[in-house]
Amino acid sequence: MFFNCDKNKDCNILKSRDKTNLKHQPASLTMMEEVKDASSVLSVHCHNIKITEVLQDGDELTFIIVSQKLSGTGEYHVDRTYDDFEWLQQHLFSQEDVPGIQGVIFPPLPARPQVNASAKVMKQLGFLGLGEWQPYCRALETFLRQVTAHSILSKNKAMEVFLTSTDPPGRQKIKKNIFNRLSQAVEGMRKEGHKDVDEFFQTKRDHNLVLTGYTKTAAEKFLDVVLTEQKIAVACGHFSASLHLCVEQGDDPEKQAFTRVCVKLSEVFNSMKKSMMSVALNDMGTLGLGLDLESRYQDAEKEMLFRRTCKLVELENARKNAERAKPVKKTAMEEVKNAAETEFEQICEVAKKEIVQLERARVEMLQQALIQWCEKQLLTAKESADVLSQHLQAFKGMAY
Repeated sequence: MFFNCDKNKDCNILKSRDKTNLKHQPASLTMMEEVKDASSVLSVHCHNIKITEVLQDGDELTFIIVSQKLSGTGEYHVDRTYDDFEWLQQHLFSQEDVPGIQGVIFPPLPARPQVNASAKVMKQLGFLGLGEWQPYCRALETFLRQVTAHSILSKNKAMEVFLTSTDPPGRQKIKKNIFNRLSQAVEGMRKEGHKDVDEFFQTKRDHNLVLTGYTKTAAEKFLDVVLTEQKIAVACGHFSASLHLCVEQGDDPEKQAFTRVCVKLSEVFNSMKKSMMSVALNDMGTLGLGLDLESRYQDAEKEMLFRRTCKLVELENARKNAERAKPVKKTAMEEVKNAAETEFEQICEVAKKEIVQLERARVEMLQQALIQWCEKQLLTAKESADVLSQHLQAFKGMAY
């Protein structure tokens, strides 16, 4: 599954902890210089990357990342902020010299975490804003595991540096990357509706347009379900506490009987609270994260298809320019056209492989999310039924 988490080691938040022990002096060679060599091979197991802790310092979160060495001699422990994750993503986006890179469906990086944010902002994070950042840590783990498992992206030296270097990444922003052209909103809308020359990609674009909306809606509706479950759990807890206010002292048999009933009802509603919280937690950690990841990957696929469409428009323009070029410029325009054709073919080749792999992985991921969801809910339902059965027997015993 995309977001397997260490069952024996949850992500912990240590609030307002001093992070001076996590900061290191800059090395003589900055990370920005180190990542120039993209021919390295990762020295870690891509499936064993874990985020074991979240440290909070004011409004900033620092994630402790642990990855197992391929040599089997130990582990790498590094601390990274969200800015560091953006630094890594920028390097992955900036590999314009890699053939077909614009056909890659880049693993989606979750939105920036917001500490003490408003309800509206937390709503934008969806499932990733719940559970004291545990779901968010799992999403970051998924991002790192997907990048390290990717045949093209894992070769970028930035990935190795990010996971193994004790020095913090540079904060420099890379100005040129493959998404610069997306800033042209009007031009983008024109290209987005451009008719494709390949039926395969036109079909995928049409399907993606529909699925993106459906997936977002499904994730939002399921989030509403989880939030409602949490509210019910809180209400049960409040009612359980309120019942203790009805407890009366004294020797009056009727008051004593009423007190016993209130105490027992309080226990029942407290059990209902725990059960509903378990249901919400199960929903969030299984199908909830599955739908969230599916939604973000739909957006990532949409971005890739749009980049390819932009290249298609550039290729068609290059062909027109070559046809209309005057003799003095004919050779130069032909070279531009040939280069555009080669680049477009490479993008299409990579894109088809990416789409096939994503569709296969998507089915497996959602299938496992649904299976885990059902298994968790059946287990919780059985445990709740056993507890309520015990309460029922206790009530029956009180009647005699």
